[in-house]
Amino acid sequence: MSEPPKIIGHRGAAALAPENTLGGFRKAKQAGAGWVEFDVRITRDSRLAVIHDADLERTTNGRGSVADCDMAELGALDAGSWFEAGGGYAGERVPSLEEALEILGDLGLGANIEVKPTPGREREAGRCAARIAARSGRRDAGLPLLSSFSPEVLEAAREASAELPLGLLLSRLAPGWESAARALGCFSLHCNHKALNRARARQIKDEGLALLVYTVNEPARARELISWGVDSVITDVPDLLLAGL
Repeated sequence: MSEPPKIIGHRGAAALAPENTLGGFRKAKQAGAGWVEFDVRITRDSRLAVIHDADLERTTNGRGSVADCDMAELGALDAGSWFEAGGGYAGERVPSLEEALEILGDLGLGANIEVKPTPGREREAGRCAARIAARSGRRDAGLPLLSSFSPEVLEAAREASAELPLGLLLSRLAPGWESAARALGCFSLHCNHKALNRARARQIKDEGLALLVYTVNEPARARELISWGVDSVITDVPDLLLAGL
């Protein structure tokens, strides 16, 4: 994979366009992002839909659970009309992972795919994501980076694709994070920036891990984190942070 850039768009560019949509990925490209981070969840028919929440209500005109829907049903939903910060997104759809990676390849954007765990289907989701991601690495951006809060997801992904770079997501640096990242063969650690200080950042880098932090929307904070050795800052406003670096 190519090295992640300093600034990565969160869920595309979540403050500028509807999150986790193809329109959001295009907006991230226009805003200057080199990579985007986005979420996937497993569907009833064992596909992977690009959506953050377990339920549909917040970001689509649907109701119920992602896990109870087939990909074709999700793909028919409106995932853009809810977005109030800017018009023109009515009719945006919930993409599949394959559709997302196809357009990112066309746009020349790298990808950090976060696999959201569905209880009882963590390994299935990890395997499916890894197989799709590994097939997408034929473009200049290289292989996507696959991340998750779930060790089960990452274990299954590693079994499915030995070469795929993996990232362990943490909300805080709990004891044992080093051994967990090592056991999974992780390329990176993804940490809530609020749980980080200079010493902790140095500890992570000393483990030989790339360090990505989420979600940072203030240029001053981004500059501070990068001065600590943070490799990438994930943000809703890539244009603002790029202008402030």
